[in-house]
Amino acid sequence: MSNPIVRSVGILLARIAIGVVFLAHGLQKFQQNGWTGPKAGFEMMDVPLPAVSAFLVTWLEILGGIALIVGALTPIVAILFVIDMLGALFITHIDNGLWASDGGYEFVLTLGAGALLLAVVGAGRFSVDAILGTRLPWLAVDGNRPATPVGAAN
Repeated sequence: MSNPIVRSVGILLARIAIGVVFLAHGLQKFQQNGWTGPKAGFEMMDVPLPAVSAFLVTWLEILGGIALIVGALTPIVAILFVIDMLGALFITHIDNGLWASDGGYEFVLTLGAGALLLAVVGAGRFSVDAILGTRLPWLAVDGNRPATPVGAAN
């Protein structure tokens, strides 16, 4: 088994990278002519309930991106991102093939897989989840014990 500190640093770096990308995409949607831009884009892509979907996805990506960066509610946020990316995959990108340069799904597949991994392994020791883990048992690591934050006694 790998060194727990190295593992948690790896999770931290991946979590921050994935969170930054989601946050940037959410802010990009938000800045597209207010709500009319994302809504119009979702209508063009035939997303069901485009106004509601655009609102929910935009705020999931903004708030969820921030949550991943700090490692708060990571399993829940990550599962929501997996659902978000499945929607993007099947509604928008699947018919365009793999390559993102052709409008394909390589980017959403990668983000979805990264989010799935975070949902499974959790936020690691360097996270809000680890700090609150002893008080929130549903954030437990390995299904049995809470994550131990850095500096806490083992």
